Amino acid sequence: MSLDDPIVAEVLADLAPAVQPAPAATGLPSHFACFVTGTDTEIGKTLTSSALLHALVARGVRACGMKPVAAGAEMRDGELHNEDADSLIAAGNVTMLRSLTTPYMLKEPAAPHIAAALEGVSIESVPILAAYLEIAAASDAVVVEGVGGFRVPLSPGFDSADLAQQLDLPVILVVGMRLGCISQALLTVEAIEARGLRVVGWVANTLEMEMRFLDENIDALIERIPAPLLGRVPRLAQPSAEAAAAYLDFTGLPNWPAQHPNN
Repeated sequence: MSLDDPIVAEVLADLAPAVQPAPAATGLPSHFACFVTGTDTEIGKTLTSSALLHALVARGVRACGMKPVAAGAEMRDGELHNEDADSLIAAGNVTMLRSLTTPYMLKEPAAPHIAAALEGVSIESVPILAAYLEIAAASDAVVVEGVGGFRVPLSPGFDSADLAQQLDLPVILVVGMRLGCISQALLTVEAIEARGLRVVGWVANTLEMEMRFLDENIDALIERIPAPLLGRVPRLAQPSAEAAAAYLDFTGLPNWPAQHPNN
C-alpha cells in the first residue's frame, strides 16, 4: 500500500492544506523530510537521525523524528519506551503522541516480524503513512528512521524497503565503517535505487577504535556512491546528537532550510 492508495489518499486529502510547503513569499522554511537507513543494525542510524534533528532545531525550524517500528521496548511510568525512539523525541522540538512517532512499539528486542508475531501484531503500512502525514502537517521537517538495514521483514509480504518506497522520501545512508562495509554499502545503494528512491547523502560512522585502511575505504565509497559524503563521525566518548552534528554538513540536502534570522 502506498501514498496513492485510496485509504491513504483520503487521509492526505484531509491534511493537504496543512502539508503544502509554505510559499516562498512568506519567508517560512520549506518542508524538509528524509528517510534514514543503514547498512546493518546498530550502525549509527539513530545517532545520525538525532544529529539531523539537532541541526534542524538549531536552524529554527519545527522538527520531529519518527521511528515507525521499534523493537526492544520496556514499560516505564505506564508507557512503553524504546531508546532509539526516545532519542529522536529528545532531539526534536515538536511534541507528538508516541503512537504517531512510533506506531509499532514492540517489546521483544528481535527482528520486527518476530517481535510483532510474539505480540499478535501485524505491521501494516496504512497506520505508518497516516501517522507520517499527521506529523508532517504539524512540522516543518520530519526525519524518519528505518529499522535495521534497508530490507528488514516487517510482516509477510511487507518489509522496510517497501515502507521506504511508499513514503517516497530522499534517503540518507549510514555506513558503519568496518571490514566488509564497501560491499554492504554498495549493495544497499543498489537496493535503494531499485525501489526508485534516491540516495541524497551518506554518512561514514566509525564503529571500531582503529579500523585499518579507514581512509582508503571511505575513498572507495566516495568514488562509487552517487551521493555526497555528509561527514565522518568518529568514535565518540559520549555519543550525542550535538556531538555527532559537529562532524556532519547537511546544508546540501534537498529542501534543507535556511538559517532562521533569530538563530
